[in-house]
Amino acid sequence: MYLVREGLNYMDYTIKVGGEAGQGIQTIGGTLARLFARAGYHVFTHQDYESRVRGGHNFYQVRFSDKPVIASRIKIDILVALDRESIDRYEGDLSDEGRIVYDSSSLKQKFDKPAFLDIPFSTLAVEQGGSKIMSNIVAVGAVLGMLGMDLDLLNSIIQDAFKKKKDDIVTGNIKAAKAGHDYAETACESCSYSVSGHRGNDQPKMLIAGNEAIGFGAVASGLKFYSAYPMTPSTGIMNYIAGKEEEFGIIVEQAEDEIAAVNMALGASFAGVRAMTGTSGGGFALMTEGLSLAGITETPVVIALAQRPGPATGLPTRTEQGDLQFALHAGHGEFPRVIFAPGTPEEAFYLTNKAFELTEKYQVPVIIMTDQYLADSQWTYDKFDLTKVAYTDYRLSGEKLRNMTEYKRYAYTETGITPLAIPGESEHLVVADSDEHDEEGHIIEDGETRVSMMKKRLFNKLPHIRREIAPPLYYGSEDADIVLTGWGSTYGVLKETVDLLSGSQSIAMLHFSELYPMPLTDKMDYVSILKKAGRTVCIENNATGQFARLLRAETGVEFSSGINKYDGRPFTVDELTGELNALFTGL
Repeated sequence: MYLVREGLNYMDYTIKVGGEAGQGIQTIGGTLARLFARAGYHVFTHQDYESRVRGGHNFYQVRFSDKPVIASRIKIDILVALDRESIDRYEGDLSDEGRIVYDSSSLKQKFDKPAFLDIPFSTLAVEQGGSKIMSNIVAVGAVLGMLGMDLDLLNSIIQDAFKKKKDDIVTGNIKAAKAGHDYAETACESCSYSVSGHRGNDQPKMLIAGNEAIGFGAVASGLKFYSAYPMTPSTGIMNYIAGKEEEFGIIVEQAEDEIAAVNMALGASFAGVRAMTGTSGGGFALMTEGLSLAGITETPVVIALAQRPGPATGLPTRTEQGDLQFALHAGHGEFPRVIFAPGTPEEAFYLTNKAFELTEKYQVPVIIMTDQYLADSQWTYDKFDLTKVAYTDYRLSGEKLRNMTEYKRYAYTETGITPLAIPGESEHLVVADSDEHDEEGHIIEDGETRVSMMKKRLFNKLPHIRREIAPPLYYGSEDADIVLTGWGSTYGVLKETVDLLSGSQSIAMLHFSELYPMPLTDKMDYVSILKKAGRTVCIENNATGQFARLLRAETGVEFSSGINKYDGRPFTVDELTGELNALFTGL
């Protein structure tokens, strides 16, 4: 699809691969995404899949362009339909020049319509590759043939993927890809696709998902211990870190449950290393006692909370922003915590680093909130700037600790921060207890010490932590009449929506990725921005407007309107712009 922005033509194509689980949807979609990224295009992907290994209906959507793209849209330019249900569901979403690619022998049906392109994936795979299993690579080659792209990059990807296999596997896949490419190139002579000359530059881009970025950020921050019980959609973080275990000297422990996972992480942190755990809402519910333990013992820990629709098991493979109030109030008793909610993989990388810095500096738990949409969606970047990664050793060890004449683990200080010693590094005793305690860590019963400790842990620390919280991002028209507000994974769809509507509306967005404590207004008076705007709309992937509630409680600001989506699917740009246009028309 060619679009016009600022008088310039630019390329923007969406490819959707739909079918049953087990049909190779991720193979086709993931290969295309990597290929476009290597070709230097901007790529955005997202997936939708059911909680089953076989059957059901899944899709993998790839959007690529010569301009940055950071959200999905509804219109499809190429639909690779591996089952009949994909045609039934998405035929109406085709763009004006869109095409549906299918194999009539697999679907047991032929469609005599101009938009349909029948390509014998299975037959070509057997004839050229020697195995029906290569049908997926035939489909990838076919898409490239339709787009007018050559096979050099795909051949390189095939060689990388199968370099440990026999030569005939590599050769067979290359021949199968060429068969699909040549067949589609001939059959799609009337297609209007063209990607040549719309690349921007030929430099390959990094393709990274949210879970990978959190894992990358943790490794770059000096993580040495990660414990978790597998739970969608957080498992990708553990998988990424486990892949770096040997190279960076990290211990990854698959715990028997989430109670064990959080307590293992606390134990490792108490012993002197940077530690992290990750889970989803149901697992986080089990971790809340451990969260309170971190609060009273002032033990640093980072917790990744990957949201999915609840309550209970809910929709385990879908997305939602339904756990914000839970994260804010989880755990018994009152103690400080920090909550981040990155909007992009890049933010996820840097905020994970900041999480480790703040948890070690202030000795409070830090929660990184993500969701299935951000966890699995892939974005392209030139690179991450590793010089921005901070590492401050806040631990007290070695000669510095041994030379101290007296050590009190919980000494009263103006900031609430006391030296964090590593047990066994000196003759000084390091005591941690889940009961209320005195400055040395020993159990107490008197109210005076209790009040002093609460002031130290909570009231002394919070003002200092709050000064470290960055303001929200403001993007769009200066002094905008309409201000859209969101948090976490809504960043991409909000930004693209503002770009689309800016020609006809005075519109801007406020996006919060550092949620709690709420940022001060000295760097950006976001409260005044919202109060001065004519119309304010809070956009959230939950039913009750949890962030709107937080903002009202902390600042007194109420939004004019709210748009809430809670069907387990993310917003698309088309959906949000449609909702906003209807809202503005009705005002």
